Amino acid sequence: MSKSKVCLIIPNYNWAANDSRILWHIIPYNLCLLAAIIENDYKVTILDAYAENLTEEQFQDKLLQLKPDVVGLTVLMDQFAAAGHKCAAITKELLPNTSVILGGVYATVDPEMAIEDDHIDYVIYGEGEVAFTNLVKHLLSNGPLPEKGIVYKQSGKIVNNGRADFIQNLDDFPLPAYHLIDYEKYTLNAPRKSVDGPRRFPFARIISSRGCPINCCFCQVKKIMGLKFRPRSAKSVLDEIAWLKDTYGIKSLIFDDDNLFTDRQRGIDILQGMIDRGLAMPWSSIATAVFNLDEELMELIHRSGCEYMSISIESGTQRVIKEIIGKPINFNHAKKMVKLAREKGIYVSAAFIVGFPTETWDEIRKTISYAEELDTDYTKLFAAVPMRHTKLWDLCVEHDSFKKDFSVENISWHAGQIEGDEFTINDLTILRTYEWDRINFKTPEKIKRTSEIMGITEEELLKIRRDTLLGAHANISV
Repeated sequence: MSKSKVCLIIPNYNWAANDSRILWHIIPYNLCLLAAIIENDYKVTILDAYAENLTEEQFQDKLLQLKPDVVGLTVLMDQFAAAGHKCAAITKELLPNTSVILGGVYATVDPEMAIEDDHIDYVIYGEGEVAFTNLVKHLLSNGPLPEKGIVYKQSGKIVNNGRADFIQNLDDFPLPAYHLIDYEKYTLNAPRKSVDGPRRFPFARIISSRGCPINCCFCQVKKIMGLKFRPRSAKSVLDEIAWLKDTYGIKSLIFDDDNLFTDRQRGIDILQGMIDRGLAMPWSSIATAVFNLDEELMELIHRSGCEYMSISIESGTQRVIKEIIGKPINFNHAKKMVKLAREKGIYVSAAFIVGFPTETWDEIRKTISYAEELDTDYTKLFAAVPMRHTKLWDLCVEHDSFKKDFSVENISWHAGQIEGDEFTINDLTILRTYEWDRINFKTPEKIKRTSEIMGITEEELLKIRRDTLLGAHANISV
């Protein structure tokens, strides 16, 4: 008897937004993990319309070839929700008897908004490994309807049975089913050039934990992954690295954790294990909490092969850090750690955000000054972006900070999104763009170093700068 067919799909985000280039070059880890969990019982395929840059017509052809019984869609964020809904509509028009399930960040953040679409049969609310698996069993194998984690319509009314429980033992997961995708297509190059990109090819991305206890005002982690830090064991992480090295010959790693060193001892065990097991290789962390770093940990970070870390400081004033953002940043400690990392030959970038409600123009200037004074290899400078179900969103509502045409579907971290008592949206767009350019490219040495970090020529970097400046002008309201 042939197995029922399940197709896991990433929509082409270009269908929804011209700025999908802001997305990282993402290996579909979560879909490959879901596939690994269910592939013994069902015939599973993974269709990444974004990576393949499929047109709508090409996507239709692929669907008709596969004719799945169940489609599982994932959408990364509200900004690209329209692509997910378009994907669902195409699926239902071509295959009306196929069950369409939507998951991902967008689905968890706004499940009842998502299920309003009649082309979607179910929305996964929360982590999907258990809820999605049980829902597929219900649809294809006569299993019971999941008790938690799904939103659907019954007689025209929305039924929400509550978010799925947070999964506590991440070590129970199998290795991701990368054999179902063209893994080398993702790991032998990185089309989007960024300081956060891979150091060597082929590379791999690792997620060693879920959840973050910090709850920064602008972050949706509380809604998506929860505030409890749920780590995989050091052994589980090291075994996956060894498997990736032996199976796919990886030469560098990117840790995608929200907060890699929340558990200091586990961090030490991972780094020491990389050294002891011959797994030390160039690696980077794109979200490093500077307040978790110290000299001993930094030494292990260096010895295990770290070549780049991005630290998130966000502001240069204590009032904004404490009263708005809610992050335990010590400015002197941050300077010390940045200096130590650079002395060990580790590239360091730092992220800052300007334009919070109640933030003054003087506080914004102090953030710019501190960012420059910190002297990292690269400075990321963003405009504050309110996302639903965050403290920043509530603060914007309280202070009437939203512009009239604000929409989460059209947000940009590179342009002003909200207004304050002392700044306009245009003020933030202009300041963010020109200070980013001034700090990062003020000397030939800085230009050369940024080119090295990104792995591009200085001519290619000049084009990025020009495109960024032109983009700022396009975002200025007249």
